[in-house]
Amino acid sequence: MSSDAPAIELKGISKSFGPVQANKNISIRVAPGTIHGIIGENGAGKSTLMSILYGFYKADRGEIWINGTRTEIPDSQAAIAAGIGMVFQHFKLVENFTVLENVVLGAEDSGLLKPSLARARKELKMLAQEYELNVDPDARIDEIGVGRQQRVEILKALYRQADILILDEPTGVLTPAEADQLFRILHRLKEEGKTIILITHKLREIMEATDTVSVMRRGEMTATVKTAETSPEHLAELMVGRKVLLRVDKVPAKPGKTVLEVENLRVVDDKGVERLKGVDLTVRAGEILGIAGVAGNGQSELLEVLGGMREGAGTVRLNGAPLALSGPGSDGQARRAGGIAHVPEDRQREGLIMEFHAWENVAFGYHRDPAYQRGIFMNNAALRADTERKIEKFDVRPTDGWLSAKNFSGGNQQKIVVAREIERNPDLLLVGQPTRGVDIGAIEFIHKQIVALRDEGKAVLLVSVELEEIFSLSDRIAVMFDGHIMGERLPDETDEKELGLLMAGVSGEAA
Repeated sequence: MSSDAPAIELKGISKSFGPVQANKNISIRVAPGTIHGIIGENGAGKSTLMSILYGFYKADRGEIWINGTRTEIPDSQAAIAAGIGMVFQHFKLVENFTVLENVVLGAEDSGLLKPSLARARKELKMLAQEYELNVDPDARIDEIGVGRQQRVEILKALYRQADILILDEPTGVLTPAEADQLFRILHRLKEEGKTIILITHKLREIMEATDTVSVMRRGEMTATVKTAETSPEHLAELMVGRKVLLRVDKVPAKPGKTVLEVENLRVVDDKGVERLKGVDLTVRAGEILGIAGVAGNGQSELLEVLGGMREGAGTVRLNGAPLALSGPGSDGQARRAGGIAHVPEDRQREGLIMEFHAWENVAFGYHRDPAYQRGIFMNNAALRADTERKIEKFDVRPTDGWLSAKNFSGGNQQKIVVAREIERNPDLLLVGQPTRGVDIGAIEFIHKQIVALRDEGKAVLLVSVELEEIFSLSDRIAVMFDGHIMGERLPDETDEKELGLLMAGVSGEAA
């Protein structure tokens, strides 16, 4: 093994799933003791490539070299044996086990668990001190926050003696403060000689955390550059093949009358857990109110009850008229008839019927519109013509309305949903995670459509876990934590640190 050999070298990796080629002849070198970023649009092949490296998939062609030695990785156990650890976007932890039990699980010394736990406890203490990964070994996973859960995943990899760590979208569920702490940990790991591969779609994180960045587009590796020698704008252009406006270009809002009033809104879920605990907010015509917060703090329930997908209690008024929150008249059909459009958080489960044609999905929820009727039957010809118009206006690709929704990329699926809802000319648009899993080019387009609706004098309630998106789009920002509104701020009078404190449950006065 050469002393200057890459920690990882992939040579000519190709992988197909049926007719879809996810990776095309990819070669990449990752220097030891560095943080190497991999970015690319949704579906560019990043996760497939890392799944091959971690043994979840086997490449159709190509070679894997670890520290200068060609290595076969048929499964994750072989990857672990080769010194590779992976921290997944969705953690692989047993929630009713303790931290210590999760770390040991699958790496026991023998059939006797007690000696394994004793050794692991001693090892965890050393690792926690060395890498600032402090977490109570006796705490149950369901009793600690997601930031500490992520530390447990890193500890699991280090306990298995990983020298190479792969992190897949590691900040998706973290507050800004937790994300900052994570990157301090990663730099500490790097200082100790560990090699880190960071998969993220957040250009700011790439610029702040990495030494080198590789860009993927449509299953191919298009460029590898030193991070210090590039810029977010250049990386975005490499990702999509054209120049991209990274911030929304919008004029100041001109708020008008109050469109939505919410008072003491409460929601209890099917398990009897109170998810909304007396929410108060207003949204006016011609403004975007952004709801910031870590996922799982009531934002989803807020959208669902306002959109007629869930029952609640309290008072909600639209243009001064009360809305039913339970029983007859509280469903989505009534909401749409009353002037509320809703882009749900999960387009595939709630916004589209994946097996249906695009032209059928354009009518989803609006099938009783007189424009789509011919007597007692649907006027399919009118619906298909309307779909063609929306496809052209919203730049949906492919342009074939006969394709099933499942045959469109995530970004184009989202454009179909956004087109359907925005083109209803609603008084109020509810929009959840508008660009989740969407490539940069589609993000730019969707943001423009939301701002254009605002500029037409409509009210927009935006929920997003992406703080950059909240800052870029919102005219006012409300922060949710544990079912409460923690406070409101104007974007130009706050910053990510202050919002991060509110997102963590620190009161507005303390923040």
